[in-house]
Amino acid sequence: LEKIAQDIVAHFLGRGHQSKAMVVCIDRFTAIKMYNKVQYHWQQHLENLQTSLVTTDSSELADITAQIKYMQQTDMAVVVSQSQNEFEAFQNKGLDITPHRKRIVNEDLDEKFKDDSNPLRIVFVCAMWITGFDVPSCATIYLDKPMRNHTLMQTIARANRVFPNKVNGLIVDYIGVFRDLQKALAIYGAAKGGGVEAGETPVQAKAALVEQLKEAIALTTAFCTERRINLSQIQAAQGFERIALMSDAVEEILVNDESKQRYLALTRNVTKLYKAIKPDPAASEFGAMDYLFNAIAERISSLNPVVDITDVTQAVAELLDNSITAVEYIIREPNQLVDLSQIDFDALKAKFAQGRKRTEAEQLKGALSSQLKRMVLFNKSRINYWERFGQLIDEYNAGSHNIETFFSELVDFAQELNIEDCRAIALQLNEEELTIFDLLTKPEASLTNKEQQEVKKIATQLLTTLKREKLSLDWRKRQQSRAAVKLAIEQVLEQLPPSYSSAVYESKCQDVYQHIYDSYYGQGKSIYARAS
Repeated sequence: LEKIAQDIVAHFLGRGHQSKAMVVCIDRFTAIKMYNKVQYHWQQHLENLQTSLVTTDSSELADITAQIKYMQQTDMAVVVSQSQNEFEAFQNKGLDITPHRKRIVNEDLDEKFKDDSNPLRIVFVCAMWITGFDVPSCATIYLDKPMRNHTLMQTIARANRVFPNKVNGLIVDYIGVFRDLQKALAIYGAAKGGGVEAGETPVQAKAALVEQLKEAIALTTAFCTERRINLSQIQAAQGFERIALMSDAVEEILVNDESKQRYLALTRNVTKLYKAIKPDPAASEFGAMDYLFNAIAERISSLNPVVDITDVTQAVAELLDNSITAVEYIIREPNQLVDLSQIDFDALKAKFAQGRKRTEAEQLKGALSSQLKRMVLFNKSRINYWERFGQLIDEYNAGSHNIETFFSELVDFAQELNIEDCRAIALQLNEEELTIFDLLTKPEASLTNKEQQEVKKIATQLLTTLKREKLSLDWRKRQQSRAAVKLAIEQVLEQLPPSYSSAVYESKCQDVYQHIYDSYYGQGKSIYARAS
């Protein structure tokens, strides 16, 4: 039991896809013994990590700190059935069932274990939960109990559920249960009953996963070779030479969006499979390639601030080692907004002319995409800009424009977008007031200058009235509050110039109400406050 407990701690913490795990013990007494031993070795490992912080190199500090936090947050529980006189029975074995029974009775342990975000990550069982208990996020089963036939099949199935980023379930067999697997399959896994063809098995040796990883790496390598990217040369290079070669690789991949997305998909598949085989000793063979693929992917993703690169940056952090480069380079955070008014477009054009053109175009495209999403979120009347931006990209991907023409059109579009972004200042309105003003004046209304000034005042007055008097906490959930907001909008918009017909007035009331409902949550909370 001591050896197994040590192995469980080392194995679980070494898993690439940790999620939830179930330890299946031979009986109730052993379940508690195993819990105690795992707790002990868990604490020992945690203390060793905390001690190592003093001498840890700065490049590994973040990883160790994250693992310490993960270990401190992780919860474990024993789940066993109740019996008469169980307190005395466990006491005779030198064990205390009381704290475990209290948790089983007082807490919804099953719901906690099913909840992927809950820190209850390891449970110790002997009979309960090994049949008919569905937890898709359960990725690892540690078996230390003799089982056969239907019970064995059901227990294996606990890890055989689809879940995001979970390539497979993993069964760790400590007792040699799998010698009975073929017998169980013959009885319960025939094609007629369970969908398993004769001679097939739903459980494969981990070597099969290793082969899948090799194939995934070969596919990704072939993709790079087709684009004249020499991965061996990049791996052998150091310092600035390595950075330059990786930048060249990014340039070759960014032929179009299809090429970019294909590379990112191939890399994600490699990383998922790599995590799936950890902590198998075979994993060390593939770590360098996984890191290299992800380092290139991270550079591509960092050009576009709106792309979620969480998986990529985590993979890079996990595999960062001294073989990479000591030269510092800056990674932009995802969702970083770019102020278009601060861009020197002449300098940008000059950099494009002498630099990596696809990379420069991708970076500008990413900045525009990020800015556009914010602008359209705030003001739906700008949707036409989004449609034009999409058309520009589609035409380039279809080969209608070369990279020089595409970049030139992006620059022109960015300058136009910058003017639109500054329009609120020109009209002496804030972003929220401008949105109301646009809702009241678009499609273009035939208004005189005097009437436009009146509409601006109405937009400002309406927003002030609603915020001060009507947009209470949870106003959208109460019919009376919604009706009061509608009435306030109708009353203020009655001041619109006579050029607004009754039909247009009704339409504007509805448009403004829908915008207020979608954008304002009450008590100062809104999409505008959240973004700022």
